[in-house]
Amino acid sequence: MSRILFLLLISIFSLRATAQTKLQAFKLEDVRLLSSPFLKAEETDQTYMLSLNPDRLLAPYLKEAGLTPKAESYGNWENTGLDGHIGGHYVSALSLMYASTGDAKVKERLNYMLDELERCQLKNGNGYLSGVPGGKEIWAQIKSGNIKAASFSLNGRWVPLYNIHKTFAGLHDAYAIAGNEKAKQMLIKLTDWCIDLVAGLSDQQIQELLKSEHGGLNEVFADVYAITGDKKYLKLARQFSDQSVLKPLLLQKDALNGMHANTQIPKVIGFEQIALVDQDTSWGKAADFFWQTVVNNRTVAIGGNSVREHFHPANDFSSMIESREGPETCNSYNMLKLTKQLFLDAPSIKYLDYYERTLYNHILTSQRASGGFVYFTPMRPGHYRTYSNPQESFWCCVGSGLENHGKYGELIYAHDDQNLYVNLFIPSVVNWTEKGITLTQENNFPKQEFTQLKLKLSGTKRFSIRLRHPSWVAAGQMTILVNGKKTVAKALGNGYVSIDRIWSSGDVIKVALPMHNTTEFMPDGSDWVAFLHGPIVLAAELDTLSQPNLTADGSRMGHIASGALFPVSEAPLVFGQKQDLAAQLVPVKNQSLTFNAEKAIYQPKYKSLKLVPFYELAERRYVVYFPYTNPENLDARTKAIKLAETEKIKLELETVDMVRTGEQQPESDHGFKGENTDNGIFQDRHFRNGKGWFSYNLNNKDLKGKKIRLTLFGNEKNKEFSILINQVVIAKVKLDGNKGNVFYTQDFEIPEALLKPQLELKLQADPAAAIANIFEVRLMK
Repeated sequence: MSRILFLLLISIFSLRATAQTKLQAFKLEDVRLLSSPFLKAEETDQTYMLSLNPDRLLAPYLKEAGLTPKAESYGNWENTGLDGHIGGHYVSALSLMYASTGDAKVKERLNYMLDELERCQLKNGNGYLSGVPGGKEIWAQIKSGNIKAASFSLNGRWVPLYNIHKTFAGLHDAYAIAGNEKAKQMLIKLTDWCIDLVAGLSDQQIQELLKSEHGGLNEVFADVYAITGDKKYLKLARQFSDQSVLKPLLLQKDALNGMHANTQIPKVIGFEQIALVDQDTSWGKAADFFWQTVVNNRTVAIGGNSVREHFHPANDFSSMIESREGPETCNSYNMLKLTKQLFLDAPSIKYLDYYERTLYNHILTSQRASGGFVYFTPMRPGHYRTYSNPQESFWCCVGSGLENHGKYGELIYAHDDQNLYVNLFIPSVVNWTEKGITLTQENNFPKQEFTQLKLKLSGTKRFSIRLRHPSWVAAGQMTILVNGKKTVAKALGNGYVSIDRIWSSGDVIKVALPMHNTTEFMPDGSDWVAFLHGPIVLAAELDTLSQPNLTADGSRMGHIASGALFPVSEAPLVFGQKQDLAAQLVPVKNQSLTFNAEKAIYQPKYKSLKLVPFYELAERRYVVYFPYTNPENLDARTKAIKLAETEKIKLELETVDMVRTGEQQPESDHGFKGENTDNGIFQDRHFRNGKGWFSYNLNNKDLKGKKIRLTLFGNEKNKEFSILINQVVIAKVKLDGNKGNVFYTQDFEIPEALLKPQLELKLQADPAAAIANIFEVRLMK
């Protein structure tokens, strides 16, 4: 027995030692930003937060609780089905901003939001708290086992689980980040309500619920378990983990093609959080595999991923170049959350290299200096970004945008029990209060290729400062001076170098971070190339803008940069040998991070183009990815681009409106309705079909739309359905499979008498028949 007891004690001490040396991020309240583009972005975000009317954001919650709102709801997504989702994001954003700044006005606003939300929760009486319109009715249906789930709807409502997740997350952040004890109790009550909601459902029924987008509910339930230690919350977290996504990841299988990207990433954050709180290595490996396949195979130079919100085939990035709906900001917001988790669990610079790349080149670029956030960042050459109207646009990327710019300090530094890690080179001050250590980082990075660290200590102390050696700094080129003397740091093997010594207050460390120009081709190996200087993506400005929707309006599709497409065939063409391209960029004298691309670009009219950091190009048409060819294939490449582009531009000009059927946001934006209908993926293309009916609202601006064009598949047969415009049948379709194994289009004329500014297109199955797979709908001139 004594030997068993001895071994048990050794095991306990070992676990404690492991826990003590576990890497931790500093709390946001311990880090303050200094002058830099990140501080400017934080200040812009804070100004916007305080300009919002909290009573308008609270109105959906008061309505749902049966209380009288103090103000009218905001518009856009806030009163068309996702009512209240911004309110949840807002509580998170205020919590982050208060922790990052200590600003009393932000704290006052946060307390007001929580007081009003508590009033709603108390009125509901059962822990429930939400702004989901008509939520009580659908939750009652679900509790009884009446579940009608689709990818972007649940019992006839627009993703209510996704919506309520924002409330859960806001309460968690108010407690965990801003230290509000009231929020903790509200969070536990709301989670208990959810346990009661699904108590009578089988695991299979809960999985049916999860067909509808549900944000990161499994993550927040795992967080509640970590807060309380009560295993009923861990059980709930596992129940709310989508097995259809988890199982392939457990097998290290990439089954992501065609999936709605930002539906999946929060689920994986939850898998990782469950792995962390329950020490489940298999789920942790699944989350890391997801990260690797997304980052290595599905991510473009700026760190973003997806086209039209979906994961396109990893071996075909053509849609990334063609689409005006490139990487979505919400995706990068969530990928950074996942990256932080994985890094702290197993420190490696592969995570920080990605984190830094995405932070500078996607997140920082997603807010303009005058305010407003970006939804899509097109990679199509010559396109541009649309920015939210601060008081009118309330998309998902506005919600995550409010959070993004209030938490830049979250991973600049980290620590274990004894050592201080410097991860990012962002000017800032960190206070390690428990150790009596203050470190100030000053620089003008990336415009100057070094950073300087100054120590202020309560007395002399021995500890290690561990500096990240970025992958973009060549081996042997990261020189370190301590108090002016060159120092050799010890390589730790995980991308960090360590300086272990007795430190004194006033010690100064200077770190040289020489950067080089590099090229990065699309992950599928296609001939599209981006240029970088260190971690900074360089881009070319094509012109200034006066687009009609540079700033979005309040329409459902206002987040899309819908202005004229710049012909890809007219884009600046880079030519030369691949290995020589980076060296063709010539620094412009007296202009930091500015390069002349004359030697790399083929067309004379573009010889004067300058490449500058992408994060500096707001309100511009730009080029991040350039078409590339070597000199031998120059003629063939230019002809191929022009031929493909001619057909696409022609189709664009003839299209009045279009719906990419089966894709979440395009269908939502077009007022999708339906019964006995389903969506899926065939040959990497989304479709919708059914044995009942489905409909869309098409915008027929200036009555130019004269016909409906459907994209179908040739060998489908035994499908019979009617096409209706504004409830009038305009055609009957019968497919017999005689078109072959190809996609094709078919046009259907709209009678003149039915033409209106808005058309309801309805596809209805004939009795005992079915609607074919519809891959795309266009309203054509």
